Amino acid sequence: MEAIRNFPDSELVANLRSGQRMDDSVKAIYRSHFDSLSWYVLNNSGSREDAEDVFQEVVVNFIDLVQKDKFRGESTVKTFLFSLNRHIWLNELKRRGRALAREEKFEKGQERIEADTGHVIADREARKQVMKVVEELGETCKKILLLFYYENLSMKDILETLHYENEQVVRNKKYKCLKQLEQMFNEKPYLKQTLKNLLHE
Repeated sequence: MEAIRNFPDSELVANLRSGQRMDDSVKAIYRSHFDSLSWYVLNNSGSREDAEDVFQEVVVNFIDLVQKDKFRGESTVKTFLFSLNRHIWLNELKRRGRALAREEKFEKGQERIEADTGHVIADREARKQVMKVVEELGETCKKILLLFYYENLSMKDILETLHYENEQVVRNKKYKCLKQLEQMFNEKPYLKQTLKNLLHE
């Protein structure tokens, strides 16, 4: 356990770059850095769930940057992760602030990701192909996306069905699900091309 906890930066980065010992490396990142990174989120208007979501995004981004050779060790892993954590969380706070300021326009003014991906979900011809990917998102995301795009339920109706705290929580969850869906499309080139074709028909 100690070996996992105390990976030197150079060995950790080498593991992530090569794809070796990925589980141990991710556990090492969590054990060494989660508390300090989550502290930043918790002390800047975030919840425990927010901290966990942001940390997960930090780890995914860090692995991606390492594997693309964009992390060159000019700073320590700890400093780099903190910078990513801060950037992601501040962007999330800005997004939430904008959402609150235009509550009534939220659905129409959603990010490009929601407009593009949502259009595909609603498209009859794309449903079978998209559905295979949606299945991989997990039950919660699947339910929200199907209720909204297939059943045409409002945020209020979805709230009553899934018993979230309020409509804003449902909106935020839907956005995260769509963001995850876009990432999955990006990882599947053939589906991404289908997505592009459907959007331009």
